[in-house]
Amino acid sequence: MKISFAATRPAGDYALVIPSAGKERPGLASVEGGSASIDAAIKRQRFEGDASSVVEHFLDNGQRLLIVGTGTGVSAADAAEKLGGTAVSRLLLSGETHAVIDLGGLDYDADAAARVALAASLRAWRHDRYKTRLKDKQKPTLTQVTIVGAADGAKKSWEGRYAAVYEGVLLTRELVTEPANIIYPQSFVERVIASIDGSGLEVQVLDGKEMAKLGMGALLGVNQGSRREPRVLVLRWNGGAKGKAPVAFLGKGVTFDTGGISIKPAANMEAMKWDMGGAGAVVGAMKALALRKAKANVIGVCGLVENMPDGNAQRPGDVVTTMSGQTVEVINTDAEGRLVLCDIMTWTQKIAKPEVMIDLATLTGAMVISLGHETSTDILWRQPLGEAYDRLIDSQIADMKNVGPREGGSITAAQFLQRYVEDGVKWAHLDIAGMAWSDKPKPTYDKGATGYGVRLLDEYIAANHEG
Repeated sequence: MKISFAATRPAGDYALVIPSAGKERPGLASVEGGSASIDAAIKRQRFEGDASSVVEHFLDNGQRLLIVGTGTGVSAADAAEKLGGTAVSRLLLSGETHAVIDLGGLDYDADAAARVALAASLRAWRHDRYKTRLKDKQKPTLTQVTIVGAADGAKKSWEGRYAAVYEGVLLTRELVTEPANIIYPQSFVERVIASIDGSGLEVQVLDGKEMAKLGMGALLGVNQGSRREPRVLVLRWNGGAKGKAPVAFLGKGVTFDTGGISIKPAANMEAMKWDMGGAGAVVGAMKALALRKAKANVIGVCGLVENMPDGNAQRPGDVVTTMSGQTVEVINTDAEGRLVLCDIMTWTQKIAKPEVMIDLATLTGAMVISLGHETSTDILWRQPLGEAYDRLIDSQIADMKNVGPREGGSITAAQFLQRYVEDGVKWAHLDIAGMAWSDKPKPTYDKGATGYGVRLLDEYIAANHEG
């Protein structure tokens, strides 16, 4: 998608997009050709400017007009994203090739105007690589969006920040969308290395032999039923003060999760190709930070495995020794993500000595039961930790079990990981099981991979570790 900014509407053929915050539609005053018919269209379509609602109308000169609702009582940033994303979702397959979004009369600052561009770009993304028989009406036509009347600095904000975030999200979505016969630990590494070429990111890769020497018994135990070799992918961005401790992002990268011997039901198991959504988010965020040359030191570490029920697979009841020296009784081989994360947490703290450590993982179905799939941007909701929850994962024959009881499953998973956080390290665990994939479209994405986590991590670095 080509994004451009202009002071006035360009000449030529395009679809015109006018925002409507409730009944406030300042941009309509300058639309020529059919004011009476526009009013009639608004009335007949019962349009009141609600968020993501649309009136579509053709002016007397044949030009397509979209009036897009952004809602009331929301921030300019949220309204801007609804505007950009909704407009593109409506026009992407419409036959239009160029959309002009007129922000005239709105109080959007440069950041909000740039977010219109970001949402428009993100909503246009599709993964049609394996669709060989698309009909013409199923093929995207919209290739250009021009944003008119943006505040000074909007173009700079887009090119200096959000264009890089867009590229990072696209990498994440691509990895999460690809099937497991295409993306597995080794090919995940290869795809990422090709994508970040020239970005300035430093790359390190650990193979199974190196992990065995390091004592990563938990991670290797998950992978031992697979014919695919495991990998740990490490990306470093050194944009901050020399010698300053980095921020560490850690990602669960189970490229396919059958559940192992504790095998999942067949129904919907194909969805488990996106069980590497945490690792996908980490590499996407690292790419975004590098492309925008973030002024911070950041390390991204991804534990990449495949969880399969081979004759050599890990059994329920097995005891593994983690890199930290702690032992784990594996009660359920489908609770494998925490076994991957605990070893890369230990490695990261030993090697990188981070100031802050944040892990992302599609970790528990319990998280979906708790919070569903309802957030459309990278929103967080805090859940508790505590000694009472921690005792639920004590084992009779090892230091801990990898699962607790059914209730509080997302919390006991976090308690497991907390046992691997060393003194003095600030840590957050993000269970993104409900957000890596969506079965319904939202303003910034269609059905499928959302790219969740990239924007969140980028914003965290910008707000807390730069400037």
